[in-house]
Amino acid sequence: MELYPDMVAWRRHLHKHPELSYQERATSQFAADRLEAFGLEVRRNVGGHGIVARLRSGRPGPVVALRADMDALPIQDEKECEYASAVPGVMHACGHDAHTAVLLAVAKLLAASKEELIGDVVFLFQPAEETTPGGAMPMIRDGALEGVHVIYGVHLWSPLPTGEVRSLPGPMMAAADEFTIEIVGKGGHGGLPHETVDAIAIGSQLVVALQTIVSRNVDPTQAAVVSVGSFHAGSSFNVIADRCVMTGTVRTFREEVRELIKGRLQAIVSQTCAMHGASFRLDYKQGYPPLVNDERETERALRLAGRLFGEERADRTPLIMAAEDFAYYLNKVPGCFLLVGAGNQERSITAPHHHPRFDIDEEAMLTAARLLAELCLEYQHRRG
Repeated sequence: MELYPDMVAWRRHLHKHPELSYQERATSQFAADRLEAFGLEVRRNVGGHGIVARLRSGRPGPVVALRADMDALPIQDEKECEYASAVPGVMHACGHDAHTAVLLAVAKLLAASKEELIGDVVFLFQPAEETTPGGAMPMIRDGALEGVHVIYGVHLWSPLPTGEVRSLPGPMMAAADEFTIEIVGKGGHGGLPHETVDAIAIGSQLVVALQTIVSRNVDPTQAAVVSVGSFHAGSSFNVIADRCVMTGTVRTFREEVRELIKGRLQAIVSQTCAMHGASFRLDYKQGYPPLVNDERETERALRLAGRLFGEERADRTPLIMAAEDFAYYLNKVPGCFLLVGAGNQERSITAPHHHPRFDIDEEAMLTAARLLAELCLEYQHRRG
């Protein structure tokens, strides 16, 4: 692809100048300025720092939306390379810089060959994927999906070798909820436990009891996770703590399982604290919903990837417990989210996502760009 040098240059510029969720001003301007130069109609500040760019073919037909996310993470970049982050404590540790570069390339490519289009293409450059409540819903509320018939997105994925393509019909990525439990007991001397309500003892029972939700309440054919990630209590070896604060996450793939776990968690916390004479505060926040791919579009996307890159390189992915706010788009219109391999052991590109040494094999951008462009064209010609 002739645009590969551009993609690399765009990606490296963005990697060197990352911006956190809800702060993507310069990143958004960088993308919008180029989209206007390509001849697209550009609407800025959609749902925050989002961009909706429209490429009009001048012919009636289906409207295809393509999406990239733009935000970085609060992580110190530890790579030693010319494009390492120049912003202390902030880096693109998940590939969103490359997603933006890929979608810019697809926009430029399709703009230069719009005689092949039947209908329009809408390019969504989304802020704040990394931080709930996320940027997808504000963009949707601002009309990002107006008139759209189908939507596609890709995520460069370092656990996969460069050029591999994976997706899954139906539920693919989990809903991600978070909870904070504060237990309020009665502190006292470690030698006089009968005069206290021990918050640590109650919290310890809760950690164990919460694990029974998945093992004893959830249908064993359904995937789910309840994890306590932090536990803070006490200040001295001989003082019984009066407070304990725990935080954790719940991961599910179906809304009915999500609601079941939420209800059971609330009941277990309430009844365990009541049994021991403690009070509690429970803050349960629902994050992104499950990402559910349209089955027909996913099967089509995997067949297309097999034709483009080889049948052995396109396959179904196992369920993924990570979450993605692309799920909100798929709740509104049919579509598909795909993983494109970006790891390369020979080049020592092996760090996982959200790691201080995260990087991608930039050749993966070629696969992602070609896949998105061909998905768009095939859909329009099939439906037009």
